[in-house]
This record gives sequence, C-alpha cells and structure tokens, in this order.
Amino acid sequence: MRDQDPPAGHAERRLTTKEAAELLGVKPETVYAYVSRGQLSSRRVPGGRGSTFDVKEVEALARRNRRESSGSSPSGGELSVRTRITLIETDRYFFRGVDATELATRHSYEEVAEWLWTGRLHPGTAFTAPESSVAVARRAVDALPEHTSPTDRLRVAAIAAAVADPLRFDLSEDAVLATARTLIPTLVAALPPARRGHRDEGPLAHRLWTRLSGVDPDETSLRALDTALALLVDHDLAASTLAVRVAASARAHAYAAVSAGLGVLEGPLHGAASGLAHRLLLDVLDEGNAAPVIAEELRAGRRIPGLGHRLYSGEDPRARVLFDLLAEIPRAAPALAAARDIVATSARHTSLHANVDLALAVLTASSGMPSTAGETIFAVARTAGWIAHALEEYGERPLRMRPSGHYVGPKPPQPLP
Repeated sequence: MRDQDPPAGHAERRLTTKEAAELLGVKPETVYAYVSRGQLSSRRVPGGRGSTFDVKEVEALARRNRRESSGSSPSGGELSVRTRITLIETDRYFFRGVDATELATRHSYEEVAEWLWTGRLHPGTAFTAPESSVAVARRAVDALPEHTSPTDRLRVAAIAAAVADPLRFDLSEDAVLATARTLIPTLVAALPPARRGHRDEGPLAHRLWTRLSGVDPDETSLRALDTALALLVDHDLAASTLAVRVAASARAHAYAAVSAGLGVLEGPLHGAASGLAHRLLLDVLDEGNAAPVIAEELRAGRRIPGLGHRLYSGEDPRARVLFDLLAEIPRAAPALAAARDIVATSARHTSLHANVDLALAVLTASSGMPSTAGETIFAVARTAGWIAHALEEYGERPLRMRPSGHYVGPKPPQPLP
C-alpha cells in the first residue's frame, strides 16, 4: 500500500523500519518488499522522515512467515493472497462460505459460476455466445493441425475471441462478467464435434458432451458431467489460478488472463494429470486386474496417477461426489470397479486416497471419450474460477503480484567476460 498520513489523534503503536525488520528477522530493505507485495502497510512519520508500521500487522506477518518456513502452511507455498472466493479445509472446500460439493450437486455449472462471480444464485441461468464470436473462434481452431491438444485449441479460441471483441480492455465488473458469460460457451462451441449432425443446443454440459463423445448421453451422464464442471470451477490458488492473478495484476484483459491460465494448465502436474489416470484405468480394464499394472508403474519409478492430493489427507471431496454419481450409471460400473481396484491395490504400499483425476477418468473412460477429455473438462470448468479471481484482482492495487527475487548469483560487480 502507498504511504499515508495517520488520522489526527490516532495513537496506535507504530514500529520504525529497523524495528519491523528486527521483528521479522529480515533486512530493512525486505520490509519495503513486503509493502510492495501488499503484505504490509506503511505510514509516514508526521513531520519526519521514514515510514512506520503497525506492530500487530508486523507480528501477524512474522507468525505467518514462521509457519511457512516450518512447512505448516496448508499449501506448502510462500505466497499468500487475500481472497473471498474459495476456502479449503480438512477434506472440504467452500465457495464464498458455502460447501462447494452441496452447491455442485444442487445447482448447474452456470449457476455455481454466477455464485462464484457475484455471490448471488440465478436459478436457470444459461450461457450463450454470439454467433460472430463463435465463427471467429471456430475458424482459428479449424486451422490448427489435427493432433493439436484440447488446451491449445481452447487457448487459440480465447485469443481469437479477444481479437473480435473491441471492448476487451474494459475492466469494469459489468464488462468482465459479460465477457465471462460469452467466453465460456464460445470456447465450447469452438471445439470440433465428436460426430457430424449434432445440434448445438441445450445446457452447456450437453454442448460440451457432443465435443467429447459420440455416445448419446442419458440424463444421469449429463448430470455427472455438469456436476464435474461445477466441482472443478475453482480450487483456491492452484498454479494456473496464480498465473491468472499475476496477469490480472498487470491489468491484462479477461481473455489474456484466461489464456495465461490455460498455458499453465497444460502441465502434466495440473490439468493433464487426468489423462494419465484415464490411460492407467484403460490398462487395468484390459488386464482385468490392477496388480500387474500398478507393479509396472512402480517398477518404472512412476507415481500412481489419480491418487493423493497435497491439500487433502483423506479422499478428495470432488472425487467422492463424482464416484457417487457414477455409481448410478450402469455402463460406468466396470471403470468404477477398476478405479476401486487401483485404490485397494495401491493401499498395500501407500495410504493415498482417490483424487478427482481418477473420478474424471472413470467418467471419460466409460463415456467413450478420449484420454484428453478430462483436461478439456478441467479447462472449461476452471475458466469460470479464473474469471472470478481476475475480477477480484482487478479490485486490488495494480502490480502487487510482484515478488522480490532472492539473488544467489556471483557478488557484483563482476568483470565483463
């Protein structure tokens, strides 16, 4: 925050820069790095030089630093960002204070997205895209090679839609929300259909299904896909979401912020992890037994995909909800049994539980979808969460997402080579 004069008559205890640095155990210049990152606020000394800092604020930052340095931070990270969107607790997570799994099972993906953006539920809300935006995005995507990954297709579609939107630089809340409500269906519509002759109508989950599978969906299957989208809409500061907030901090428009998220999502440790679980599940189905497949994975030194999550000690709550829904779909029974076999077999050497990637694999493998389908579902779902975080970041001080590097190179000045 910028230096400000304290209100008249305000007599709270303040620390000098030197005192704050001593309490934090850092150099004085690092105190100002905390200020530039929005982790501390400073005020000018009335009639004097230098800045002062609230003692309680400094003490709170010192406690947080100690927790993170001891490895007790829930996410294991060093960056902390104030947010009102998602809270993750012991094997549960919440969207704006409401249990996320209850929202996802009782409301559509579009309704959950609106809740995430505005804190209000709009029953029956549906996202539609203007034909002009869809046409531009489709032309761009159709020009890509056939082997292009789903995330690359979505990123190209987002860029094409941005170019077609002359109002993209309007970062007001109403403008960004209008962009969000058209961008998500545009991304879906830009993907090539799984079979010809489909009709592009109905809820977003139905439109997405026709891009992922040539199998006609029943009502329960569509409900499972819609619930998966709602469950995956956000998950606090995942790597892709942090990238979105960095872009938004620099005041990149919403399309560019989403593109930043899609770039990170493509990593094998993030959105692409569901594809690994899908292929593992198919191997187990081919073998008829998880034991030889798990043995081969371990022999090759690979971790078992679809198991464990750094934020949940027990079963991923998103997986639990999806497994319950998938149990109602008869054709999903073999894949669901294979997933349970994977968990049971792996339990002999690890206590890891199923995560949402394994549940997504059951959904995609049993629905005639390719191994990349889980990544597509993840990307479409998370776009709504990225928009929510971008909106929140637009309300913060610009460029606050600018950490200071800890230089460990040769001590300057060095001679020219």
